[in-house]
Amino acid sequence: MDKIKIIFFLLFFLSFFNNPAYSAFQLGENGPRVGGFFETAFGYKFGHDQTKRDDFNLAEQRLQLETAIYPNQPRFLYQWRAAINFSGDFIVDEYFSGKTDFELRQFNLVATPFQNIDIKLGRQILTWGTGNLVFLNDLFPKDYISFYIGRDLEYLKRPSEAVRISYYQDLFNLDFVVVPDFEPNKMPKGERLSFFDSLESGIAGRNSDRFLKEPANQPENSEFALRLYRNINSYEVALYGFRGFYKSPRGYLDEAAHKLFYPRLDAYGASIRGPAAGGIANFEFAYYNSRQDSNGDNRLIENSSTKYLIGYKRDLGNDLTVGAQYLFEHTLDYDNYRESLLADDFRWDKNHHLLTFQITKLFKNQTVKVNLFTFYSPSAQDCYLRPSLAYDLTDSFKVTVGANLIWGRDDYTEFGQFEHNKNIYLRARYSF
Repeated sequence: MDKIKIIFFLLFFLSFFNNPAYSAFQLGENGPRVGGFFETAFGYKFGHDQTKRDDFNLAEQRLQLETAIYPNQPRFLYQWRAAINFSGDFIVDEYFSGKTDFELRQFNLVATPFQNIDIKLGRQILTWGTGNLVFLNDLFPKDYISFYIGRDLEYLKRPSEAVRISYYQDLFNLDFVVVPDFEPNKMPKGERLSFFDSLESGIAGRNSDRFLKEPANQPENSEFALRLYRNINSYEVALYGFRGFYKSPRGYLDEAAHKLFYPRLDAYGASIRGPAAGGIANFEFAYYNSRQDSNGDNRLIENSSTKYLIGYKRDLGNDLTVGAQYLFEHTLDYDNYRESLLADDFRWDKNHHLLTFQITKLFKNQTVKVNLFTFYSPSAQDCYLRPSLAYDLTDSFKVTVGANLIWGRDDYTEFGQFEHNKNIYLRARYSF
């Protein structure tokens, strides 16, 4: 993908030259405008979690710059419409890394070569599905470190180097995505957040020495995702397909050497969303086929599974909105998995239940937003609360305070492992 990046940079700079020699990349009538924001953020952690930093897990300043360029129509393409999108973050993080980093969030070319086809090529953020912070058929990479330490919710989604082709017609619409280079979920590694490490048989922080082996960047390891969707009356119906890898390390390559890997995954699913009982309801299903453990008898690799999600959201008036979801996950071939375990192996549950609830209220002419999002699992008996208050002091200046409050009966559950990472955070953002 390095060659593609070079091509994008060339297109980016050529587009600034309104010269007939570059007629395919001339600027439109509106030249590029740079926008973005500056944000400072701090997150204080209460509780000792064996990480390298016990006081803070967030202390950074961030400058995001973004722009879009709209080239003129090439003479040889009559239906051409295009844009070059760019956004990137400069991050000063002296507390953790001690240096300034740069994260390229988007750098892509969006083109409409024909009336019913859109193509998006380059670094982009991909997402689909009907869940609210619960992902079934959305198998694009996430950043769960950002999620748990108090960064803005936009940073939960990680960018991918990809090609996305969208096709529109009366019968159905289609999105087809090709990701040549594997991009995993960003998971806790013991620096900012402690976590449960089955290789350590407990909570790991600075003592974690896991090695995560990613799939090699080869053509045979390219990932493919497909969404087929259409509206039927007031309901949006979709079918999904995915062929690639688990985004989290769900397999053990070498237990003694603490090496994990990302097993191959096929996923198929469906969803429907539309009005119901005065609100909006959604249902989503997904089947995960663990290709390297199709019978469930390999104790070192994640079993296949099915997932079901039902949700409901309603506006109660006076700027008050509530929503709830129920997720059920079922492990397939569980008996084979149980029989394959050794005496000292850790045993995962067959079924997992998760409930979410969200309440949002706006005050002061919608300049103050109070939000509470909760996760609760009756099967794992763990809970995660995300309260926040955001205040738009002006059109440009916004202050957000919030917390990540986590409890669990056991230290190996999805949320229970983060119990000692409770934190409160403050973000101040100036947009321009």
